[in-house]
Amino acid sequence: MADAPDPANNLPTGYVPPAVWQWEPGNGGQFASINRPVSGATHDKVLPVGRHPLQLHSMGTPNGQKVTILLEELLAAGHHDAEYDAWLIRIGDGDQFGSGFVEANPNSKIPALIDKSADPEIRVFESGAILFYLAEKFGAFLPTDPAKRAATMSWLMWQMGAGPFVGGGFGHFYAYAPIKIQYAIDRYAMEVKRQLHVLDTQLGRHEFVAGDDYTIADMAIWPWYGGGLLGDGYKAQAFLAVEEYSNVRRWTDQLAARAAVQRGAMVNRTTGPLEGQLHERHDAGDFETRTADKLG
Repeated sequence: MADAPDPANNLPTGYVPPAVWQWEPGNGGQFASINRPVSGATHDKVLPVGRHPLQLHSMGTPNGQKVTILLEELLAAGHHDAEYDAWLIRIGDGDQFGSGFVEANPNSKIPALIDKSADPEIRVFESGAILFYLAEKFGAFLPTDPAKRAATMSWLMWQMGAGPFVGGGFGHFYAYAPIKIQYAIDRYAMEVKRQLHVLDTQLGRHEFVAGDDYTIADMAIWPWYGGGLLGDGYKAQAFLAVEEYSNVRRWTDQLAARAAVQRGAMVNRTTGPLEGQLHERHDAGDFETRTADKLG
C-alpha cells in the first residue's frame, strides 16, 4: 500500500531515515547488483595489453565517449602517436571491480587510461583528467592563449560538475529508479533544463562552447548534452522539450557530422544499432571489419 499523502504538500510520507544508515544489498534499481558502499576489487583480473602505447579501458557511455572522440580527433589531425587500444569494461558485469582495473583507477569508474610510452607508465582516471592529459601531451585542442585556455578549462570543469545531475540525478530517477518519484524527477528536470539553457545561451554567442575554437570542452560536453539529451538519452527528449534549445541543436549537429566524433562514439559501445558498436578497437581498420553486426 502506498504511503498516505501529507495534505500540507501532497507528498508521500512514511519513510524516516534511521540514526545510522545500513546497506541492504539488492535494494532495487537497475544497478543494484553492482552498487556497494565500499571501494576495492571484488575479484582478480589482470588488464589486457595491446600493441599501442595508449591503453584505454572503458565503455561507450558518455564519459567513455569523451576520451575516444578526442583520440580519434588526434589521429585525424595527424598525431600518429595517439594510436590506442580500447578494451571493453562491461560495467553491468562488474568488470570495473577487477584487481587490474582498480589498480588503474581506485574509484572503479570508467574510463581509465594507461600511457606505456612513459617510464614508469602513467595511469590517468576521471574523463576530464584524461582529456586534459592527452591535450597537453599532444599539444592539441587546448589553446595556449591564457584567456582561451581558461575558458576551455572552465567549461570542461562545468561539465564535470554538472554531469552527475544529468546522469545520476535526472537519468537515474526518470529512467532507472524502480519507482517514479515526482519530487526527484521535478528537482533534476529543473536543473537539467537550467543547464541546457546555460549551454544554449553560450552557443548563441559562440560557434563552439569555449569560443571560436573546437576544444576538449566540446568533446566533454557533446556526449552528454548533444549525443545524449538531444539524442536518445533516457528517451526524455519530449519530456524535457529539448527542441527549445536551437543553439545546442545547431552545435550538436555540427559535431555529429565530424567523422572523428562518429568513430569515437562507436568505440566500446554496447547499445544501439549493431553497426554502430565497436566493442574493442585496436586498429583504425576495426571500424570497417569488427563492428558488432560483422561479428554476429
